[in-house]
Amino acid sequence: MKKTSKSQTLTDPQAAREANKYDQPIASRELILDVMAERDVPMRMSELASALGITNDSDLFSLQKRLRAMQRDGQVISGRRGALGLPKKMDLVKCKVIGHRDGYGFASPFEEGDDFFLSSRQMFRVFDGDEVLVAESGYDDKGRPSGQIVEVLTRAHSSIVGRYMEEGGIGYLLPHNRRISNHVLIPPKAKAGAKSGQLVSVKITGYPTEVLGAKGEVEEILGDHLDPGLEIDVAIRAHDIPNEWPDTVLSEAGALRDEPSESDKKNRVDLRGLGLVTIDGEDARDFDDAVYCESEGAGFRLWVAIADVSHYVPIGSALDEEAFNRGNSVYFPERVVPMFPEVLSNGLCSLKPAVDRLAMVCEMLIDANGKVVESTFYEAVIHSHARLTYTQVGEVLENGFCEGVASERLDGLFRLHALYKVLRQARATRGAIDFETVETRILFDENRKIDAIVPVNRNDAHKLIEECMLAANVATANFLEESELAGLFRVHEGPSAERLEALRTFLGELALDLPGGLDPTPLDYQSVLARLVERDDAQVIQTMLLRSLSQAVYKPDNGGHFGLNYDAYAHFTSPIRRYPDLLVHRAIKRLATSSGATPRKLSKEKSRELYPYTMTDLVAAGEHCSMTERRADDATRDVHLWLKCEYLRHHIGDEFAGVVASVTRFGMFVELTDIYMEGLVHISALPSDYYHFDQASQRLVGEHTRKTYQLGDAVRVQVARVDLDDRKIDLEIVGEVTPGAGRRGNKKSIRNRSKTFEGAPSRRSKPGGKTAGKGGRKSSKSSTSSNSTSAKKGSKPAKSLKKASKSKGAPKRRGRDS
Repeated sequence: MKKTSKSQTLTDPQAAREANKYDQPIASRELILDVMAERDVPMRMSELASALGITNDSDLFSLQKRLRAMQRDGQVISGRRGALGLPKKMDLVKCKVIGHRDGYGFASPFEEGDDFFLSSRQMFRVFDGDEVLVAESGYDDKGRPSGQIVEVLTRAHSSIVGRYMEEGGIGYLLPHNRRISNHVLIPPKAKAGAKSGQLVSVKITGYPTEVLGAKGEVEEILGDHLDPGLEIDVAIRAHDIPNEWPDTVLSEAGALRDEPSESDKKNRVDLRGLGLVTIDGEDARDFDDAVYCESEGAGFRLWVAIADVSHYVPIGSALDEEAFNRGNSVYFPERVVPMFPEVLSNGLCSLKPAVDRLAMVCEMLIDANGKVVESTFYEAVIHSHARLTYTQVGEVLENGFCEGVASERLDGLFRLHALYKVLRQARATRGAIDFETVETRILFDENRKIDAIVPVNRNDAHKLIEECMLAANVATANFLEESELAGLFRVHEGPSAERLEALRTFLGELALDLPGGLDPTPLDYQSVLARLVERDDAQVIQTMLLRSLSQAVYKPDNGGHFGLNYDAYAHFTSPIRRYPDLLVHRAIKRLATSSGATPRKLSKEKSRELYPYTMTDLVAAGEHCSMTERRADDATRDVHLWLKCEYLRHHIGDEFAGVVASVTRFGMFVELTDIYMEGLVHISALPSDYYHFDQASQRLVGEHTRKTYQLGDAVRVQVARVDLDDRKIDLEIVGEVTPGAGRRGNKKSIRNRSKTFEGAPSRRSKPGGKTAGKGGRKSSKSSTSSNSTSAKKGSKPAKSLKKASKSKGAPKRRGRDS
């Protein structure tokens, strides 16, 4: 192995970068790691400084700070004798901790590799989300690689939200985040007047060690356990969702005008005479896209105009940094945590009717087969000619008119509908996977208690907007692909070999097969779905197909979109609520001219100013935005679970019709028909037998009676227990099972929502692509519904469902795959 001598002149590959960042630059991290790798043995700091040629006190101090930062990031590790080593040489892996509600957890490597199982003893000293160095320590009893935490690098939580509890004069925090099983000790002087049972935010004053638990002090009392609306405040804090605007952001937002100035409109294509309209839900407040369509030969010309957020948000500004921090807007029932302040989201960047607005436009020529044969991007000034709702447009498409829609808008809407039919046919030909599910909407009473949970019915107005947004996103991805500029794509990869094997085993039990071998296509998935039309177990099979697929993420390396069956897909249509779309807009501005005729000819300095992102920047941005997307999804799911549990607390002892939605080793999850909630029937609560889990068939089988419970079975259950803290609903079987009948005769109702597998938490649609996590650490259930009776005659749930139309509802979510 080559040694580095003191006299050797070292060339730092990142010298220019370091000189740019620091007045007195020292060796870069890359050079330090290279020197340590060449030496191939642990090195003391003095040896490393000598090898780097660092002798003066100032540089030695800077080197010491850099090494501490590298230790914090897991690039080097200090041994017990003080020598510094490389984690890989010590067989250590940098991981993120993922906790489980039952006390154990997993360490997920930042680089590729299997998760390590962490016992409850290992998890005692860490919280969910912490970054650690892990050494493999063998295998657990299920054959999973086990890990031992060697060092905690960074802590994910400085404060934790939960219920303050007191027992025997001892106070402690019961964390709201179910992945944190550690209790946090609260000394008497640190409880700040909190009473047992109250929801509080606790600042961590002492992190757990191998022998001592965590300590904290109450920093905020959020309220009593069942205060209306408190569940959202708790979820925001529990999932670390930024929800307060820094003063610098408010200052920048306050300096913006109410309307675009005349200078803003210069050098833009003037589309104010084009009949662009917005189509949204009745209670929408921000309108970030407008559409218009004309016939052209046998095809169509489509304009999709998106609010030009990037014009008002300079790169590196406080608005920009806070938007990146948030990653996306988060939509709770009747409350939104926006990515931008209201002056932008509901003002300058809302395409209101009869006012001028700045927009980025994707203009597309689409042939009679639904193929985009030409697309152009440019900056424009537009003037929306109408603010229409889905209900209004749906009525126009069904009846030919609507009282609230001006007659001059009708032809444009009919052309959009004709285009939709062409795009929809192209979608079927392409083989995009369409999972049929139902979205739900929570309706509240005047005390903000759940009055009903109802399905959201989608009409052709929803679907035509969705197809327009998809077309614009695909055109955007192709535009980025054809350029030499690195951009951020929406990537949805195909199923892993492990999931494919499990799926094929399951399908084989039902005399079905998934074509495509080791590399099936979306068409292969769609071919299975096409064979399910007349089957009673169609929803069961669809659920398993859905679970075999991965979750969509953001990456600068285009990997295509498996679910939608696109070679390239990017997000262009929602920069007001998704940061990746804002990055894409900046890339387009770097590439396009104001006229859209030819590529811009810009100096390197100007290009860097418009779009300064390197591939490294985009990788980091993609990972961050994928994380904030999951964070938002987890938080909103938490709130919905809490609300549903709170609702069912008033129905303990009531009976409901249900459908088996998921089967596990410890029991089965039953979805309560018509009210769209799931509860657990524990395996110990099943009647008169020992039951065993048949994984291949996804069923529980009685040892003596051979009685079975499997996906799709119709059952009658009773609510036995509701645990608000754990968001758990325990059910018991009280009626006979009807095999496979849970979905029989309900295909029409199920088809009101086609799952297009986009995978992003859109403003008004549930994310697709839910799957089991790596290493089998978590599972998710696909909730669907039917129209069968949900409860016994005269029961309270049935009564509340009848009152649904009188109740105030939560903000609707558009079903846009954008």
